[in-house]
Amino acid sequence: MYTYTYRRRGAARIRSTIGRRRWQDPSMSDAPDLPDLPGPSGASGPSDLPEGYELSADAERIDVDRVHRWLSTDAYWAIGRSREKHARAMASSVNFGVYDTASGEQVAYARVVTDRALFAWLADVYVDPSVRGKGVGTALVGGVREYLRPYGLRRVLLATHDAHGVYEKLGFAPLDRPDQWMALHYPTPADPD
Repeated sequence: MYTYTYRRRGAARIRSTIGRRRWQDPSMSDAPDLPDLPGPSGASGPSDLPEGYELSADAERIDVDRVHRWLSTDAYWAIGRSREKHARAMASSVNFGVYDTASGEQVAYARVVTDRALFAWLADVYVDPSVRGKGVGTALVGGVREYLRPYGLRRVLLATHDAHGVYEKLGFAPLDRPDQWMALHYPTPADPD
C-alpha cells in the first residue's frame, strides 16, 4: 500500500509538465493526513477488493496506453478520444488503478478532478471486461470515495448512463435539484470529451 506522501510525489511527477501548484507543495500545513488505500480483501465493506487485486493511486503505475485503449475504443463517453487529450486529462487528475497482484497487470482505472477542498468529479471509471462482475468496479469507486473523504469535500459528482446501481451502493444519488445545474458544451465532433 502507498502512503499519502508517496502518492503525492507520484502525482507531482505526472503533473510536472503543467507547472507546480500550491496544493502539490508537501510543506502545505493544512493538507489532510490521508489513510492508505484499501488493499486485498480482509475487512468488510464496499471498498474492499476481491482477493488477488490491489488498488493504488500511484500515477507511475498507470498503464497509460492500456487505459487510453480501453477508453477510446470501448467506453461510450470517450470513443475516439485522442492519446494526447487523454494524457492531458490524466496529468490534471488524481489517477487510480486496480492491479492483479500475481501479474501486476492493470485491470481497472478511474480518475478524479478536484480542488481538494470543496469539489471533485469522478471520471473515466473503467473495468476490464475480463474482471467485470467480480466487485472490482465497486471496490475501485469505494476506494476513491475513501481517498477523498479526509478532504471534507462538499460534493463528488459523476455522470453515468448505465451504472446507477453500482454508484448508489456507495452513497451516490441523483441530484436533488437538477434545475440548479448548468453545463457549457463546446462543440468538438472529432474528439469527444
